[in-house]
Amino acid sequence: MNNVFLITPFPEMVKAVVSESIIGRSEKKDLVKFHILNLFDYADSPHFRIDDYPFGGGPGMVLKPEPIFRALDDIKEKLKGVDNLRVIFPTPDGNAFNQNKASELSHYENLVFISGHYKGIDQRIRDELVTDEISIGDFILTGGELPSLMILDAVIRLMPGVINTYESAQTDSFSSELLDCPYYTRPEEYRGFSTPSVLLSGNHGDIEKWKQEEREKKTKDRRPDIWAKNKKI
Repeated sequence: MNNVFLITPFPEMVKAVVSESIIGRSEKKDLVKFHILNLFDYADSPHFRIDDYPFGGGPGMVLKPEPIFRALDDIKEKLKGVDNLRVIFPTPDGNAFNQNKASELSHYENLVFISGHYKGIDQRIRDELVTDEISIGDFILTGGELPSLMILDAVIRLMPGVINTYESAQTDSFSSELLDCPYYTRPEEYRGFSTPSVLLSGNHGDIEKWKQEEREKKTKDRRPDIWAKNKKI
């Protein structure tokens, strides 16, 4: 079974997501076990502060090192010295997340997500504990929970047995050099909008040709960077 540890000062926010949909079903199938660690549980009494002012001045607050180091100590104790632990810190100044990274992380049995807040986390955490600093885009959110859950969702669905048809994940956009093609389902016609006749023809060769043409057209129109990168022009 795979273990996923999520360190957060807002555990209820995380619980609401990991208990639902495909992520929740992965735990019910005994494929993944989620461990949600409340950062405040690792802070010093009596005030249980998890943040403080940055040395050198400046606006904003920074998450303190002690609670996060202690949380990682606790995780390592639970795993009894496991070496292949990946510690993921979502941050705007990290490496851009993509499908290849999701695939890489899906092969690890033990993942830890640290949800940052405010101006971020003490640099010593990043230097000593974090193995992967990941950005989900060039924008700022109020906390690391949503990025952690987005990365987690992309990773979990690639683990064998999580989704019913693994082949479906292999044809998704970014799983190959092209974006995915359009899809249609019943009814064949709805409010005057029809399904392309080729999809109803039963001719698998023509259908695959149509899908490939649509993939190429969409990639060229919407992601010319991918189109050029893969020498489709």
